Amino acid sequence: MITAAQLRAARALAGLDQRRLAELSGLSLPTIQRMETSEDVVRGNVDSLTKLMAAFDSIGVEFLREGIIYSEGGRGVRFKKSVAAPRKLAQSAESADDAPSSRVGG
Repeated sequence: MITAAQLRAARALAGLDQRRLAELSGLSLPTIQRMETSEDVVRGNVDSLTKLMAAFDSIGVEFLREGIIYSEGGRGVRFKKSVAAPRKLAQSAESADDAPSSRVGG
């Protein structure tokens, strides 16, 4: 389970507005808004929560759960350690697809 505060923090960490998160997750903007205004734990059907978590996972954001031992602190969000350089997500998917390749030689 994630909290509404974690959801807002994860979106801010990734540099996303609510509309972009809705696009990435395949959810509607009102659904994202409703989730973010939940009292504590985000409420939603299983399919919506799964889509939301998959979107964050695909961009390298992980949710820290309460009760799990971390080096310090409790609930929160962070970029996964395996993500060398978090992708800039504020731009649209079309812009990212149209960008020239940065690979050299082949």
